[in-house]
Amino acid sequence: MSDQVNFGDELVSPEEKTRRVGAVFSSVARRYDLMNDLMSGGMHRLWKDRFVARVKPRAGETILDMAGGTGDVAFRMARRGSHVTVADINADMLEVGKRRAEGHRLSLSWQVENAEKLSFADGNFDAYTIVFGIRNVTDIPAALREAHRVLKRGGRFFCMEFSSSDWPGFAKLYETWAGKLIPRLGKAIADDEDSYRYLVESIRRFPRPAAFKAMVTEAGFVRAAAEPMLGGLVTIHSGWKI
Repeated sequence: MSDQVNFGDELVSPEEKTRRVGAVFSSVARRYDLMNDLMSGGMHRLWKDRFVARVKPRAGETILDMAGGTGDVAFRMARRGSHVTVADINADMLEVGKRRAEGHRLSLSWQVENAEKLSFADGNFDAYTIVFGIRNVTDIPAALREAHRVLKRGGRFFCMEFSSSDWPGFAKLYETWAGKLIPRLGKAIADDEDSYRYLVESIRRFPRPAAFKAMVTEAGFVRAAAEPMLGGLVTIHSGWKI
């Protein structure tokens, strides 16, 4: 890694980015799901449904849901009978997920993990999922290599992430909404304008779908694919371990 990495629009040391990203999610954990609804107009629920439909979780298989914090995606997969381990670097996000899981009568495992250096054995999972989380990882190539390592042969990788849109009119509208209104919503709802400004900046800086698809291939996955929505504002990435 280079000496400095982006934390939003700032350049900081890798250690500083990891620390500050942790602080962001500790700050926003309590209002995270409400803010997702407000920021996306509720569309994140439809995107997650579509994502899980692509993953095709099956009864009895093991899935690692990395950066799964509040459990939104994990609950959907566990309802289909999969054994889901929800992992997140941030313990506060996991605590929100555990509280939400009460009453769902679903069997889930919860574990604090760093995506860049997972504690799981090689070839441990049938599928690896990460939704709106990989752009916050300090060393993304390392996280992709770890995803490949912990998957069984024939295992599948699925990631959903934001980036910029290539629809000119929509892209301009979104930039205005995200840059000006999302930080204000963060201040009003979560009392944290700075964290939501960082989240907007991190989306703007995340690689475009074709570039990230190449990173997935570089990590060792085959049949890498990118399924863009809204001109690439949201993309479902996938790959297979053989």
